[in-house]
Amino acid sequence: MTEASTIAVSAETGAAPGEAGDAPRSLASDAWRSLKKNPIFWVSVILIALFVLMAAWPSLFTHTDPNAAVLKDARVPPNANAWFGRDIQGYDIYSRTIYGARASILVGVFTTIATVIIGGVLGVAAGFYGGWLDAILSRVTDIFFAIPLLLGGILFMSVFANDANTPYFVVVGKVVLVLAVFGWPTIARLMRSSVMQVKPNDYVQAARALGASPWRIIRSHVLPNALAPVIVISTINLGVFIAAEAALSFLGIGLTPPAVSWGVSISDALIALRTTPHILFFPSLFLSLAVLAFIMLGDAVRDAFDPKSR
Repeated sequence: MTEASTIAVSAETGAAPGEAGDAPRSLASDAWRSLKKNPIFWVSVILIALFVLMAAWPSLFTHTDPNAAVLKDARVPPNANAWFGRDIQGYDIYSRTIYGARASILVGVFTTIATVIIGGVLGVAAGFYGGWLDAILSRVTDIFFAIPLLLGGILFMSVFANDANTPYFVVVGKVVLVLAVFGWPTIARLMRSSVMQVKPNDYVQAARALGASPWRIIRSHVLPNALAPVIVISTINLGVFIAAEAALSFLGIGLTPPAVSWGVSISDALIALRTTPHILFFPSLFLSLAVLAFIMLGDAVRDAFDPKSR
């Protein structure tokens, strides 16, 4: 192609001279282009960034000790000194709401990571190798899938209950463990189906013909093309796990004092719900916004990775 024709093609495609106007783009680049134009994506990202900042550096938002009880100010409504008021024990609700983000976000993030690792490994093994391994892993997945997440959490946390002397990270770790144990089957099923869709493609068969090892095929060809649905569902599940932690804490068997979380605050607020509803309102509002932000992010990412929606 001559220089003149190259310039003419560039003018028709809107690309600068020397650039290939019809250069192929990956699915990830197409998804990012779609996400940048989606206002829901940016709203969810801003909310998530705010909650992560609250969890990582709560001192940026408040200098009040969340465990400092002022009994003479118990049940005080919102005012200039206590923006969200105080609860029945005199704790500053604003401070406990800010510090409560840490435990809730930690549970959501670590549970999501654990479920992706467990479910991803088992799903890839079942979908790629098939045969008797697929049959065994699928039946194991069905067994865990038949147990509801909250029911399994209630049974586990009732047997291995916490007390006032249980260290903070042990309390958080138990909740992460139980949610991960009963939360991975969804990811395993999704990963298995994605791998089975990718495996018959020509580029995978070509890699097999060239003598590539199974691990190299999985790492270089299968995972990059099968991971998108898992990322989408995991983002939505993160919000679900935060809500599940709040439900367990609300029942008094999840995160327990001295750990501070939104679920613990909601549980403590029920005693004085009729007389001082502000004690329940603020932790519930932050919990709802956090769950909504992750679900909105998951919906935006799903729409971006789905070519039919664009």
